[in-house]
Amino acid sequence: MSKLPLSFYQRPVLTVAPELLGKILVTSLPEGITSGKIVEVEAYTGIKDPASHVYGGKKTERTRVIFEEGGKVYVYFVYGMHVCFNIVTGEKGTAECVFIRALEPLEGIEIMKKRRGVNDIFKLTSGPAKLTQALGIDMSFYGESLDGERIYLKEGEKIEPSRIDTSPRIGIDYAGEAKEWEYRFFIKDSPFLSVKLSRR
Repeated sequence: MSKLPLSFYQRPVLTVAPELLGKILVTSLPEGITSGKIVEVEAYTGIKDPASHVYGGKKTERTRVIFEEGGKVYVYFVYGMHVCFNIVTGEKGTAECVFIRALEPLEGIEIMKKRRGVNDIFKLTSGPAKLTQALGIDMSFYGESLDGERIYLKEGEKIEPSRIDTSPRIGIDYAGEAKEWEYRFFIKDSPFLSVKLSRR
């Protein structure tokens, strides 16, 4: 199964985000290969999005990669300890990205269990910080291209539109009216979601 081409990511974020559902995120590290099917994402639409790290055109050392062309990795620390994984999308300068919230574990489950220190498969990758720990994604991945050898995406299951649901994004109460935008996309019958909620 071949890697997704970089051109897949170099489209508008609201097009890419729902199409990421069902795709397989893979890491290949010294401990082995780990992978998971993407089941939940959030779209962040750039400088006009009050929930985005680049709202208002804010460009810092932390956020500079978001302004690059689609297909790059944006990782950052939250609470000073957890790593969150995002995929930069769009053309250079659009500053859009997709936040990966949850996966369904596929390959390397025993490696994931060891990294996470848990045995329950439903707790391995059912959240942003969980999935990065399970797949061995750390800050060294910042700015990495998704057509490399350490981290990439490949085709997976085709998710029919009837199985995709939306809701507002999680944990952005600070974002004014943007907290109501339904930019969270998820496979509604997946048992691996980070949060079980929907507005439909």
